[in-house]
Amino acid sequence: MVSAMVCRSAVLGAVTLSLLAVPAHAAPLKTAGKARAAAALPAPDTAGLAAVLRSVVAKGAPGAMARIDDGTRVYRSAQGIADRTSRRALTTTDRFRVGSVTKTFSAVVLLQLVDEHRLALDAPVNRYLPGLLPDDRITVRHLLSHRSGLYDYTNDMFADSVAGFEAVRDKVFTYRQLVDMSLRKPRTNAPGAAYSYSNTNFVVAGMLIEKLTGHSVRTEYENRIFKPLKLSDTFYVHPDTRIPGQHANGYLTADQAGAQPVDATSQTVSWAQSAGAIISSARDLDTFYSALVRGKLTSAARLAEMERFTRVNSTTSYGLGLRRRELSCGISVYGHTGAVQGYYTYAFTTKDGRRSLTALANTSNSSDVLNTLAATLEPAFCGEQKSTHAAAAPVEQEDVAPAAPQEQ
Repeated sequence: MVSAMVCRSAVLGAVTLSLLAVPAHAAPLKTAGKARAAAALPAPDTAGLAAVLRSVVAKGAPGAMARIDDGTRVYRSAQGIADRTSRRALTTTDRFRVGSVTKTFSAVVLLQLVDEHRLALDAPVNRYLPGLLPDDRITVRHLLSHRSGLYDYTNDMFADSVAGFEAVRDKVFTYRQLVDMSLRKPRTNAPGAAYSYSNTNFVVAGMLIEKLTGHSVRTEYENRIFKPLKLSDTFYVHPDTRIPGQHANGYLTADQAGAQPVDATSQTVSWAQSAGAIISSARDLDTFYSALVRGKLTSAARLAEMERFTRVNSTTSYGLGLRRRELSCGISVYGHTGAVQGYYTYAFTTKDGRRSLTALANTSNSSDVLNTLAATLEPAFCGEQKSTHAAAAPVEQEDVAPAAPQEQ
């Protein structure tokens, strides 16, 4: 172990990029049309991907990595360090906090409950949680599509990112406490009237899961998703503060220029829970999103509901706990982004699930890093291009919003 660490320390700062032949993690689709679509997808631009990750580190992240799985080959690229104290190099096998990628997991559980006829998407939330919300018109669909109008309590909780984080780092909240914080503020819009991203929606989603099943969200995630897909790096440990096994430490950028970043690795994430507390790895997220769009987690009808998208900006639409991003080459990808103190995540897959990307930077509270990490999508799915249309890309926005607008 000592010699291995010495060798790795000697190459810190260098990009690690490998191409491995591996078995597909899901059975290949057999239709000729989908086979042609997969064949038409350009090969990943591995040099371009590595360049983006170098730029992420240059912008201030201790480390950045990405893993692409196209069903027959896995491309891995990593840059920088996982731990500012030990100087251990970041790897694509490190576990990390996925933030709002958790929302897709929560949406899948609720859609499975719809498949089991235990929940109706267009039923009022108050049918299942009587008296919780002030408006009986707010439906389950409104929650999962961020169209409920419920105020996002994290706007106030993290108005000052470092002080706000330190105030809740070790706290354990009930779901009801988080919802009550939201309800103290006016709603942003009438139910169904507009898209407005709010973590409150997926806190209520967690309440629904626990009320309808009689089990914790941890149990439902494990039994319905983690175990069936063999996601061995994926955990919901709340209210424990630790990340099991080898992991990337996460660093919260200080609010004051020049101040040292805060190691945010250890935290309950109780302020988010079913909206953002899952821990995973790049391999597991690639597997999860590929399985989801291939129909391995819900019925075809429920997946179609999940993929009924509302336009958010020039390149992004939102369905039910699922994003669609349109890239410069005309390809659309499906997944979610995540921001939790110390970590930024992008996890997306193609419509047919044949190519998936997960990218991580182990920092947060940095618009420069967030915007740069978003650029991993282009080389991963569009391949080499003479023009990346970078100037047309929208400014990325956090979903845990210290000194930044809310995620769109």
